[in-house]
Amino acid sequence: MQNRFNIKEYLGTKELYGKMLRYGVPISAQSLIAVGMNMIDTVMLSHMGDAQISAASLAGQYTTLFLICAMGLGMGASVLTTRYWGMHDLSDLKKAVTIMLRWELILAGIFTVIGLFFPAGIMNIFTREQRIIQYGAVYLNWMLPIYFCMAISQGCIIVLRSAGLLSVPLWISAAALGVNVGFNWVLINGNLGAPRMEIAGAALATTIAWLFELVLVFVYFFFLDKQIAYRLRDLKLNCSDLKKEYLRICIPVLISDSLLGLGNSAVSMVMGHMGQTFAAANSVTMVVQQLSTVLHHGTAGASGIITGHTMGEGDYDKAQKQGYTFVLIGFVIGGIAALGILLLRRPIINYYQVSEEAKEIAWQLMNAILVIVVFQSVNGILTKGVLRAGGDTRFLMVGDVLFLWIASIPLGALAGLVWHLPAFWVYALLKVDQIIKCFWCVFRLRSRKWMKNIKGTS
Repeated sequence: MQNRFNIKEYLGTKELYGKMLRYGVPISAQSLIAVGMNMIDTVMLSHMGDAQISAASLAGQYTTLFLICAMGLGMGASVLTTRYWGMHDLSDLKKAVTIMLRWELILAGIFTVIGLFFPAGIMNIFTREQRIIQYGAVYLNWMLPIYFCMAISQGCIIVLRSAGLLSVPLWISAAALGVNVGFNWVLINGNLGAPRMEIAGAALATTIAWLFELVLVFVYFFFLDKQIAYRLRDLKLNCSDLKKEYLRICIPVLISDSLLGLGNSAVSMVMGHMGQTFAAANSVTMVVQQLSTVLHHGTAGASGIITGHTMGEGDYDKAQKQGYTFVLIGFVIGGIAALGILLLRRPIINYYQVSEEAKEIAWQLMNAILVIVVFQSVNGILTKGVLRAGGDTRFLMVGDVLFLWIASIPLGALAGLVWHLPAFWVYALLKVDQIIKCFWCVFRLRSRKWMKNIKGTS
C-alpha cells in the first residue's frame, strides 16, 4: 500500500502556492511591462501605415535578439545565484554576478558596433522591401545607446529576482513603461511643440525609457540594496576560481537562449520575405504572442527561484515533487492563455489600421497561436524554470538545437516560401518545436537526471 500513487503529493502545498504567488505575480507583472515596452512602438505607429509598423517590428527583432542573449547570460548566472542564495553563500553569489556583468558589457559592445555600421544590412536579413529597410535603418540608428542600458539593467534585475527581491525592480520597470508611452505620444506625432519624428520618435522614446530604467536600477543595485549588498568595488573581484563552474552552467544557457532568439528572428524573416502584408500581420500578432506568455513566464520565474532554493537547501525529493506540480500548473495556464486569445483576438486585430488582407492573415496566425500556447506554457516552465534551476543546462541546449533548427525552421521556411501554405500552417510548423519539447522535457523531469550538483568555492 505504501507504493500507491498519491495525487495529493503532486498537487502542491499551501506553502508552494504561497511562494509561487509571491514570486510569480511580480514576475508576470514585470513580463507584462516588458511586453508593453516591446509593443508600444508598433501600437503607437499603427496609424502610420504598414511600412512603418513593419519596419519597427522587424528592426525590433535585432534588439529583441540582443535582449534574449543578454538575458541568457543573466539567466545562466541566476542558476548559480539562486542556488548560492539557498546555500547562504554570498561570496560565490557576488563572484557569479561579477562574471555575468563583464560578459554583458562585452555583448553590448558587439551589438552596438554592428548596429552602428550595418543598420541596412540588418534589415536586409528580414525583408527585401526597400521602404521597410529605410525606415528600419532609421529606427536602429536611434536605438544605439539601448544595448548597454539593457545589459546592465536586466542583468541586475535577474540577480535581484534570483534572491526573491522583486518589488523594487517591478516599480522601476512600470515607471520606465510610463516614460516610454509619454515620449512616444510626444515624439511620434510632434505633440507639445516637439518635432514630428514618426518612427524615429518611437525609437528615441524607447531609448529614453531604457536610460531612465538603467539609472534607477543602477542606483538601487549598487548603492541601496542591503541583502545581496553588491557594490561597485565588487566588479574588481578575482573570480578565477569560479570561472569553470560559471562556464559549465551558463554557456549552454547562453547558446540555448541565443538559438531561441535567432529562431524567433527566423520566424520574422520568413514572414518578412513573404511580403509587406505578411510582415504587417505578424506585427499585429506579436502583441498577442507576447501577452499569451506573460503568465507562464511568471510561473517559470517562480518555479526557477523555488527549485533553486529548495535544491540549495539539499531537499532533492521535494524539488522533484514540486516539478510535477509546476507541470500541472503549466497546462492550466496554457489553457487560460488560449481562452484569452480566443476572446480577445477580434478587438486586437480590429484595433490596428492595416489592410484587410493583413487582418485576414493575422486571424489565421491567431488560430495557430492559441493551439501552440498550451504546449509552450508547459515546456517554458520546465526549460526556463524547473530544469534550468536544476542545473540541467546542457540537456536543454541540445533540445533547443535539435527541435528548433532541425524541425521548426526548415519546415516553416518550406511551408511559407516553397509550398506557400496558408498562414496557419506556416506559423504552426515554425512553432512545432514547442510541442516536441513539451513531451521531451516531461520525460526528462520523470528521469530525475535533471538535478545536478553545483559547486562553490567557499
